[in-house]
Amino acid sequence: MNLFQTKNIELSVKDVDTAGRRVKMALSKFNNVDSDGDIILRGAFAKSIQERGADSTSNRKIKFLRYHDFEHQIGKFISLEESADYLIGYAELGRSTKGNDAFLDYQDGIITEHSIGFQTINDKIEVREDGTQILKEVILWEGSAVTFGANSETPLLSVSKGNSKEYLEQLNKKMNGLTNALKNGKGTDERLEAIEMNLRVCQTKYNDVIKSLMVKEPSKDTPEPKPNGHNDFYLNLLK
Repeated sequence: MNLFQTKNIELSVKDVDTAGRRVKMALSKFNNVDSDGDIILRGAFAKSIQERGADSTSNRKIKFLRYHDFEHQIGKFISLEESADYLIGYAELGRSTKGNDAFLDYQDGIITEHSIGFQTINDKIEVREDGTQILKEVILWEGSAVTFGANSETPLLSVSKGNSKEYLEQLNKKMNGLTNALKNGKGTDERLEAIEMNLRVCQTKYNDVIKSLMVKEPSKDTPEPKPNGHNDFYLNLLK
């Protein structure tokens, strides 16, 4: 048995039912090479869902967490199923403080990404000549809501000029949501502090992308590039 691992999927909130405090999400994508060089096949979660899914009789059911923290359960899965392309989770948010904070984050569009915590099984892995691992079956332990995906503390993700516009639009949308959430001031102090921290991370990523796109050979006639206008706005908001 291998160690506990996590994998993230971006922009994966499918639906939020505010009346029922329920959320539908994509937790994993099938048949594509992810950032770890792995391919998860459809059917890889079937045994885990059967043995420890929402409809099972197990007392160790697959958990719905925040940040992969087993001390930070925010609700429970009502159903888990494999569609043609995704592992789909349908969950009900709890009424605890942590569950309520997560519910507000879903409503404000702050939670847009999800991740799974799992273990691989050695004899269920096929390795291609190029090193790509094909995961035919894994042991799924939990699905997590995450504010940022893997490497969230790295200021600049790998962004090419070809996809920079889309990435910046995503960051801008996230910053707007975080800003509105701060203005509303709902939830616990812990939630508001987390929003402020995530806004700073998001702002850093935004400005780093802008700077990376402006890098070119210096010239005596070329003025020093100025940071994006978001910089002053968000810094003033956080003072």
